[in-house]
Amino acid sequence: MFAALIRYASPPSVLARRLSTQSLLFASGEGTFLAGSAVFFTMVVGLSLAEVGIGLTIAAVASFCVAVPAGKLVDHFGPKRMWSLSAIIQGALFLVWPFIDSFPEYVALAVVMEVAGTLGGAAHGAYVIDVLPPSERVESRAYMYSALNVGFSLGAFLGAGAIAFGTDVLRWTPVLTAALYLVNSAAILRLPDATHDVRGDEPRAKPEGIPAIRNKSWIAVTFFTGVMWTNQVLLHTVIPVWLVTETDAPKVLVAVLFATNTVMCIVLPRVASRGIRDVSTALRAVRFSTVFFVLTCLITLATHETVGWVTIVMFFLGHIVLTWAELFLSASGWTFEAELMDPRRRGDYQGVSELGGTLGRFWAPAVYGFLAMHWGAYGWLTIAAIVTSAAVGLHYAAHAGRRFLEAHVPPDVLADARVDRPAPEASALAGPASMLEPEAPLPESTGDLTR
Repeated sequence: MFAALIRYASPPSVLARRLSTQSLLFASGEGTFLAGSAVFFTMVVGLSLAEVGIGLTIAAVASFCVAVPAGKLVDHFGPKRMWSLSAIIQGALFLVWPFIDSFPEYVALAVVMEVAGTLGGAAHGAYVIDVLPPSERVESRAYMYSALNVGFSLGAFLGAGAIAFGTDVLRWTPVLTAALYLVNSAAILRLPDATHDVRGDEPRAKPEGIPAIRNKSWIAVTFFTGVMWTNQVLLHTVIPVWLVTETDAPKVLVAVLFATNTVMCIVLPRVASRGIRDVSTALRAVRFSTVFFVLTCLITLATHETVGWVTIVMFFLGHIVLTWAELFLSASGWTFEAELMDPRRRGDYQGVSELGGTLGRFWAPAVYGFLAMHWGAYGWLTIAAIVTSAAVGLHYAAHAGRRFLEAHVPPDVLADARVDRPAPEASALAGPASMLEPEAPLPESTGDLTR
C-alpha cells in the first residue's frame, strides 16, 4: 500500500514534473500577493473597498476585451514565448505595487497586469496541450492541478505571515511575488519547445482553419462550462455567507471548510481524472459533477433547519461533495480542450474560451447571493436547476463541437491531436477509480488550470 501511495504521489513523467514545478512557482507567487491583497490595497495603497472593487471590475473588462487578440498573438509568436513574456511582464509590474498610492495608478496597474495575465493564460493552455503527449495529458494535468493548489497554500501562508508583521512588511510583499514570477519565467524558457514554438526560416504564416470565434459550438462549450464553474461562487462566497447568517454553525468553521477543500484538491485530482479519455467519458464526468453540485445545494439548504453538531457535519458533507463537483469538472475541461479545439489554432481557441467562460460565470455572485439569501429553499433549488440546465446544454454543445472539427479539420491533423484509446477492458469504469490502483491505465485530456 505504501509503495502504491508513493507511485501515486510521483509525477507521471519528467515533463509532468517540470510543468508541475512551474505550476508550484506560479501559484506560490500569486498566492503570496492574493492572500494579503485586500489588506494591501486598503492599508498600504489607501483605497476604500469600493475603489478596490471598481478597479478589479475595470481590469476584468479589459481582460475580456483582449482575450481573443491575446490568443491570436499566441498562435503567431508561439505559446512558450508568450507565456514567458507574460511572466516577465507581470513580475516587473509587481515591483511597482509598493510605490502605488492613488486610485488612478491602482486602476492603470491592475488593467496592465490583467492584460498580461490574459496573454499568459492563453499561452499556458495552448502550450500544455501542444507539448504533452496525448497519452499523458489527463494524468499530467491532474498532477499539475495538485501542484497548483500546494503553491497557493504556500503563498497564502507567506501572505498571512506578511499581514501578521504589519503594513511595513506587507508593503514589500510584492517584491517576493516578483522574484517568484521572474524565476518562473526562466523555468518556462527551459521547458522544451512545443510544436507551435518551432520556427523555420520562412515567416510564420497565418494559422490554417476557421477562426475560433466562428465556431459557435466552442463558444457554447466554454459558456456552459463557465456556468458550471460557478460552483466556486458557492464555495468562496455563498456558502460562507449562508453559514454565518443563516445557521448556528460556528464562524471558524468557514476556515476549516476551506482547508478541507484545499487538501482534497491537492490529493484527489488524479483520482477524479481516471477513465476520462474522450468527449463521451468527459461528459460522464460532467454528469458526476452535476449530481454532486445538486447534492451540495440540497445539503446546504437543509442546514437552515438543523442545529448543533448536525449542522457542522452537514456543512462538512456539503463541502466534500462540492469539491468532488470541482474535481470532476476540472478533469472534463482538460479533455474538452484537447478534443474540441482545432489543433492548428490553439491560442485562438484559448482566447475565445476566456470570452465564453467569463460570460458563463460573471453574473453568478450577485444572482446566487440573491437566490440563496432571499428565496431560501426555492433559491437553492433554482441554483441547482441553473447548473443542471448548463450540463444539458454542454452535452449538446460538445457533440456539436466534435462534428464541427470533423467537418472542417483534415482527418490526419485531428487524429494526431486525439487521445489514445485504452483497451476496452481498461475503459469499463463506472466511476472514480481507487487511488491505490496506480498501475491501472490512465486516460487523456487537458484543461484552470492555470499558469
